[in-house]
Amino acid sequence: MSDPILRLAGITKGYNHGLPNEVTVLRGIDLSVAAGEVVALVAPSGAGKSTLLHIAGLLDTPDAGTVEIAGRDLSRARDRTRTQVRRADVGFIYQFHHLLPEFTATENIVLPQLANGTPRAAAETRARDLLESVGVGPRAGHRPAALSGGEQQRVAFCRALANQPRLLLADEPTGNLDPATSDTVFDALMALVRGTGLSAVIATHNLDLAARMDRQIRLDQGHLTSP
Repeated sequence: MSDPILRLAGITKGYNHGLPNEVTVLRGIDLSVAAGEVVALVAPSGAGKSTLLHIAGLLDTPDAGTVEIAGRDLSRARDRTRTQVRRADVGFIYQFHHLLPEFTATENIVLPQLANGTPRAAAETRARDLLESVGVGPRAGHRPAALSGGEQQRVAFCRALANQPRLLLADEPTGNLDPATSDTVFDALMALVRGTGLSAVIATHNLDLAARMDRQIRLDQGHLTSP
């Protein structure tokens, strides 16, 4: 059996160490995500789900524990190595799209590929293909301000998958959309994820969306539990 794409072991994280208001957010978190598995992370606001995703995606470091991506322990890797792994193997989606306003939809997807060394022609072809796959192809030349909220978020999905990562981490990816648009955009996201076979951890408050994933986990008082 192959190694999981993501493995967290004994992850602990706190803030304000040594101060009266010291807070421990994560308490010995263990989590494995298999290749092609889509996991729903359900947690109330302030429970630490963003912290957990940031540690899993090498944007933050734990106080204790190990982070492995594709069998490689990156817990104490140098910043340069962590950046290289994030760029090549991890895709991020946030509640707000964070698209670069001065660039078109296509250009927003091309830029991370250029940063990863992809030739421009190949990057533009992949950007167009991704946009077509989520129904935004006709809007490829528009800047974010000319796109609807749902279109902007679908472009953000495409950007996250631009470098063909092995792991996708999404923090409330439809939380800023109305219910009808949320369902449509989530369908587009799941089609992308299933179509590429990558692994994903998707944080959501929406229990209906969580039920459509392979597995649900809950973060409560620093611990992970099953529903």
